[in-house]
Amino acid sequence: QVQLVESGGGSVQAGSSLRLSCVASGRTFSNYAMGWFRQAPGKEREFVASISRFGVSTLYADSVKGRFTIARDNAKNTVYLQMNSLKLEDTAVYHCATGTVQITRVERSYAYWGQGTQVTVSS
Repeated sequence: QVQLVESGGGSVQAGSSLRLSCVASGRTFSNYAMGWFRQAPGKEREFVASISRFGVSTLYADSVKGRFTIARDNAKNTVYLQMNSLKLEDTAVYHCATGTVQITRVERSYAYWGQGTQVTVSS
């Protein structure tokens, strides 16, 4: 079993930056790839970014490429999502996820999920 706890969300203006963190506990952190997903009101949850077990490979949704950066610190059991140039459409609850060995965009590949942290972007 893996427990995930996100933090770092908040309310910001468009164009601002936020850094989300997700701390994992329960199993060896570096055993798994990590992912970030988000769910906006009235919409399905969507993939944001993923990072491989040792941070060598990353994947991004087209909507965040060039603005968001995913990173991990295996010594701290933590994955980060640096979000720059935030847009109104980035407003959502952001969840981190893990449980997959391979880096992937596929939601059902992730076995463990955090409760999420709210990000609200206003004009």
